Amino acid sequence: MKLHKDINGLITAPGLVDIHVHFREPGFEYKEDIISGSLAAAAGGFATCCFMPNTLPVLDSKEEIEKILQKAAGSPIRVLPIAAVTLGQQGKKLTDFAALKKTGAVALSDDGLPIADDEIMRSAMKLAAENDILLISHCEDEAEMAARDVKLAAELGVRIHIAHISLSETVDIIRKAKDDGVRVTAETCPHYFSLTSDEVAKQGANACMNPPLREKRDVEAIIKGLCDGTIDVIATDHAPHSQAEKALPVGRAPNGIIGLETSLAVSLTFLYHTGKLDIDDIIKLMSVNPAKILGLTQTDDDLVVFDPNEQWIVEPSVFKSKSRNTPYAGMRLQGKVKQTVVNGEVVYNE
Repeated sequence: MKLHKDINGLITAPGLVDIHVHFREPGFEYKEDIISGSLAAAAGGFATCCFMPNTLPVLDSKEEIEKILQKAAGSPIRVLPIAAVTLGQQGKKLTDFAALKKTGAVALSDDGLPIADDEIMRSAMKLAAENDILLISHCEDEAEMAARDVKLAAELGVRIHIAHISLSETVDIIRKAKDDGVRVTAETCPHYFSLTSDEVAKQGANACMNPPLREKRDVEAIIKGLCDGTIDVIATDHAPHSQAEKALPVGRAPNGIIGLETSLAVSLTFLYHTGKLDIDDIIKLMSVNPAKILGLTQTDDDLVVFDPNEQWIVEPSVFKSKSRNTPYAGMRLQGKVKQTVVNGEVVYNE
């Protein structure tokens, strides 16, 4: 079934779903907050964003989830929390998965502080399966930890989602696991199929994130993984930081870049306009698949309208996000969001 409509050169498609963002609230509102992040998301065509729990305090209890949902009630888009797997993201004691899900958490992750202990991860996978909630693995030593997690998922017969993969070796691990019937899904980010580590020398900290940019062969492997279905999702890992923080030297500046307002355009520029994927493929990766993985119901009331051919130059000063830490500043992209509709209401109109 065709996922989009083409009317006079404008594409209308299901509103985008981002399975991996950082809105920084509570605790780091000088970088971003729920409303500024939501405005950036709407400008990028996103109807739904799921934000990670590495806040201050950590989103590790029903009380913290309740507070954040109250703040999110005024958002122009659908904002859904991902709760922590372990208390304080310390990797030691599991949180109350059942209570977190009941309160509104749509997934679990210790994003930023991956779970190193194999037995803690094994217990987390079992408990997540019992509560039918997605467990998202943030792999610090990417290929090694991805291999561990798909092995555990295979042994237990449960599902696992691997966040922001960037290495050719990780693509190979996930491809083999899928071939073997393991219930694994995976995401990557636009920067991993459009940029290489050469950008760090050119741009400094604005090209630094975790996992880092890789080599050309890794970029090619990520693209192949997107094309053959090994990688299920394109997420942004939108990670705002202040200009003062990103002005620090590489190694001292915090990792992370923003991506909500460039994600669709980068995907169109480097995947669609290069002939690698068609429009429906990109909509699956950025909307249908993440919604399905999270168990979200999509309706015709969430839409994105975009011109796939319009060219524009990235100018961070006009972003809706509070932050400006993008490696795409000054780059010419092809594909422009024109309108975003959430629950039948226009939340962004260029």
